Amino acid sequence: MEALDQITATLALTMGLAWASGINLYATLLTLGFLANSGNIDLPPDLQIVANPLVMGAAGIMYFVEFFVDKTPGADTGWDAIHTFIRIPAGAMLAAGAVGDLNPAVEIAAALLGGSLAAGTHATKAGTRVMINTSPEPFSNWIASIGEDVIVVTGVWASINHPVSFLIALVLFVILMIWLLPRIWTSVKRVFRFIIAWFQKEDSPPDFNMHQ
Repeated sequence: MEALDQITATLALTMGLAWASGINLYATLLTLGFLANSGNIDLPPDLQIVANPLVMGAAGIMYFVEFFVDKTPGADTGWDAIHTFIRIPAGAMLAAGAVGDLNPAVEIAAALLGGSLAAGTHATKAGTRVMINTSPEPFSNWIASIGEDVIVVTGVWASINHPVSFLIALVLFVILMIWLLPRIWTSVKRVFRFIIAWFQKEDSPPDFNMHQ
């Protein structure tokens, strides 16, 4: 029973960090570092670096920047585009580090699964933001951004303190994500087609023909 609990806890931490990284990497690192420094979790050796004050300071600065950029319509989409190359690899690395000193094959498997999960949550977040940006008011961006931060902090905490409940919720989230992503992608393509058509209309030369 103890071995099963350990496997469950490791799996929840591994997938929890990957899932959260795809939404907000810097909030994930800050939450993990805070929990480690406050004695709420004993990090695996490969993850202990995130509790270093220098790492937490850098994550804090980047979180401060993201806090404001993520609430600005348009800028949040550009930020998400850049972080495609940051959140997904980081999610894979955190997932691999969370399994501890196990067989290298297990670490590689964790990295693959973690990177895929981070990619899925990142795509869901970024695509949803593109759709939200079609709304002229900024309040929906603020609500979405703050909600994401709360979900990330709560999710990382739950993955550590309530691993079974977190894994059940994660399975439900993945099912919902699989159902949502094709619909989000269709909506995103529609938005970009509209933007491209609008710019083409703006760039077209004026019609000076006089109709009698």
